[in-house]
Amino acid sequence: MSRLSVYRACLRWPLVLLLVGTGAALASELPSPVVATDYYDDGRPSVAKQRLGNFLFFDKVLSGNKNISCATCHHPQHFGGDGLSLPIGEGGEGLGTLRTTGSGDNAILERVGRNAPPLFNLGAKEFVHLNWQGRHQNKGTRLSLPCATKDFNACPDGLDNVLAGQNLFPMVNTPEMLGHPFENDVSTSTLRGVARFPVMWETYVTRLGEVDEYVELFRSAYPDIQSAADMKIHHVVNALAAFQTVAFRSDQSAFDRYLRGNPGALTAVQKRGMELFYGKANCASCHSGKFQTDHAFYAIAMPQAGPGAFVNGRSEKAEDIGRYEVTGKIEDRYKFRTPSLRNVALTAPYGHDGAFATLEGIVRHHLNPVESFANWDATQMVLPSRSDLDELDVFIMNDPASAERIVAANQLAAVELADTEVQDLLAFLDTLTDPTVATRLNRVIPIRVPSGLPVED
Repeated sequence: MSRLSVYRACLRWPLVLLLVGTGAALASELPSPVVATDYYDDGRPSVAKQRLGNFLFFDKVLSGNKNISCATCHHPQHFGGDGLSLPIGEGGEGLGTLRTTGSGDNAILERVGRNAPPLFNLGAKEFVHLNWQGRHQNKGTRLSLPCATKDFNACPDGLDNVLAGQNLFPMVNTPEMLGHPFENDVSTSTLRGVARFPVMWETYVTRLGEVDEYVELFRSAYPDIQSAADMKIHHVVNALAAFQTVAFRSDQSAFDRYLRGNPGALTAVQKRGMELFYGKANCASCHSGKFQTDHAFYAIAMPQAGPGAFVNGRSEKAEDIGRYEVTGKIEDRYKFRTPSLRNVALTAPYGHDGAFATLEGIVRHHLNPVESFANWDATQMVLPSRSDLDELDVFIMNDPASAERIVAANQLAAVELADTEVQDLLAFLDTLTDPTVATRLNRVIPIRVPSGLPVED
């Protein structure tokens, strides 16, 4: 028997052992344990790329007005999110649930239309769709990104993976990180459509090339870079992806230990919850696989909290039509990507728009989406109040025709669980929390960044 055959056989042994104390039907639903090869570069991209990406992730130099970083909305202290239902992007002040909508001329004009998703395990190769509507996609032999149309391709060459591709866009998104037209050196392009992206990306790279420390970091990370003139946007986003792959890797939970052959890793209550998750509650029909997601898209009558996604550059009073935005198929209206449930107990609020502040709230919504939709109100959002924005937050929900369309698209059948069963299910979801993440994520927060801009928000 070859070494590879022995290795594969050993990987199967934990699941075989679990069959001893677990029903065969349940065991057949359980995923195999996560292994290093599930990740890009076997979870070990070069240390130099990680270090560069770490600085870039926290450096506000990658925003138009130099006032927001990737970490602002995906902060380690908030487990890769921001603790808000909807992000407060460029122009806001503060961090997490203390972040405000800003002040004076710099105050935000609108909230970002969708919840800032946590970044856990996005460096795993099975994550082929990113963003709530799956606009950033790995289609096997090529990436599908919103920098290309049928008439013009503005996407850079040299992208390592779809995670790197995703990293291209927050910095050129007006309410997220870019700022408004002609407000800064990045947003001055008079070009329209995807043609404007390369100009903006080049401006960011020029900024980085003016910082000697960054030039040295890029040279260390990439053999093809000798000077600032060699630096390109794909180097930037590939380094960000390398950092994210390692920093947000999460596969050391109690459930992981259970799958690796330790039946004592879960309590009796948690095991009952696991049986519900993979059985009666039907959670695993969508939340399947190693990371509890099938990466598909579903309409589940999620209340629309906030102004909706962008339509013609604005999101004001727009229904968020989800996957339809990508495919143009009527049957994809109001469908959103199944999120991974890793560390789900730490990553409130929940839903593509953060409509539910608590894990129990979103679980009960899944059990009866239509009833939950009818009973939803804005108190379940986690957002700083501002009168003009508050009105937009509930505009769609207060429009009977819009609400009826969202409910009519629902694909989830009601499931009846006793309150004790709901608590068991929540106990199982707690087993998806990796106890190492808090310490590991706090370690990646730098004291300073090469640009000299403040790290704090």
